[in-house]
Amino acid sequence: MMTEGSKLTLNHVADALFGVSLSPEWRDRIISDTVIDSRAATAGSLFVALRGEKTDGHLFVNAAFEGGATAAIAQDRALEACDRAAFVMPDGAVQVRGPATETQRAREHLPVVFVVPDSLAALQQLATWWRSRLPVVTIGVTGSVGKTTTKETIANVLATRYTTTRSEGNLNNEIGLPLTLLRLGPAMERAVLEMGMYTLGEIAQLCEMAKPRIGVVTNVGPVHLERLGAIEAIAQAKSELPRSLPPADEGGVAILNRDDSLVWAMASVTKARVFSYGLHPEADLWADEIISRGLEGIRFRCHHGRKVYHLRLPMLGRHSVHTALRGAAAGLADGLSWDEIVSGLQEIRGQLRLMVVPGLRDTTLIDDTYNASPDSSLAALNLLGEIANTSHRAVAVLGDMHELGSYAEAGHRLVGARAAQVVDKLITVGQMARWTAEEALAAGMKSIDVHPVGSNTDAVGILQGLIQTGDVVLIKGSRAAAMEMIVDALSRGCNSPDATAA
Repeated sequence: MMTEGSKLTLNHVADALFGVSLSPEWRDRIISDTVIDSRAATAGSLFVALRGEKTDGHLFVNAAFEGGATAAIAQDRALEACDRAAFVMPDGAVQVRGPATETQRAREHLPVVFVVPDSLAALQQLATWWRSRLPVVTIGVTGSVGKTTTKETIANVLATRYTTTRSEGNLNNEIGLPLTLLRLGPAMERAVLEMGMYTLGEIAQLCEMAKPRIGVVTNVGPVHLERLGAIEAIAQAKSELPRSLPPADEGGVAILNRDDSLVWAMASVTKARVFSYGLHPEADLWADEIISRGLEGIRFRCHHGRKVYHLRLPMLGRHSVHTALRGAAAGLADGLSWDEIVSGLQEIRGQLRLMVVPGLRDTTLIDDTYNASPDSSLAALNLLGEIANTSHRAVAVLGDMHELGSYAEAGHRLVGARAAQVVDKLITVGQMARWTAEEALAAGMKSIDVHPVGSNTDAVGILQGLIQTGDVVLIKGSRAAAMEMIVDALSRGCNSPDATAA
């Protein structure tokens, strides 16, 4: 194990990738950060040159060095792209290139390039090597919906006792997760890591790198159905997390949603101790008497064994109860007291993916534009109904939901049927969202209240003439729909009741 003062060095990289030690002039150079964008390079960075769909990171190795990067991981094309560096080859040999490399002092300041067959594989290999030498306990979080809010909630809970970090933003894939692992230090006690996937085997690969002791599965839904083809395949992919956990006698804990049959079935594939949560009274941790107080949060009763706890939390919507239960379950699995758990649940930092902001003509905007699926859209509509209640009009602006495959039409229509029960005015944006509008009409909404449009600009135009003082407006769609543009337009100049969005 590393000592507390240990930091990632160039010699660590050489050892991890090639099993060699560097010369004294380079070996102890400390790496301050690992980046894949040359523009993010700062003094002491390690730049990993990856080949993407639109460009090749090898074109920017020199730019990374100019930004202060001390080293790079790159494939052999870097030998041509880089005009001044010490190249460490897979056999440990070093090739020095540059006009000012004659003196020892000049050599000490040369950037170092680790030449590898595959930059991405090397990044993952380095992250695996580094994580294996750290004492940190990792907690993996996966599921079709709610991964990020669950990750943030668990991190807030564990931070009441442990030095805790979490994966940033959506760094949850085969590139983002190793970057997160390389930013860990020996003093870190807990790391909560979101694990996403696009196909089978990817979560297993992430687990091989991160070695989670605790795994949390939120739910299984039709997100990524376009790639995997069947909901059962999605469940199989998500089950790779509990399957990868250590056995119960080594501290492994699988935290599974008792209310989702596909998640609950994962209890049979893990050797870890199973801890269930949900609204089902047979769960290890379950909730009832749920009351949503709109923007004031939620209240519910929580049962754990023979103990009952009455909780009031600053989370929005009834669906947030499951998020709270996941946070509490992770805390219990890691030995926290209920006082610590409740304190962590009260911390809202990062818990809310959606934002509630003031809008044009004293309206309230629910900005849930980060992403969308049928499940998350239904939850957002329920929240809209809870906030608007009977005293305000409920307006929903719903965009296309992507990656649903054969479930696309059925998923959009399911949302449309629920919208008809909740909203007073409905605007749909995009071709697939027209199914949402059609179903809302079929469910009884009047045609004067349903507006299918083709673009965000068209939606803004309709909203400018439609919204009234006091309306509660939900804006939600897939990331590709970029519906934050609508929020920006409606919130601009909102301090003036007579303002209009440009």
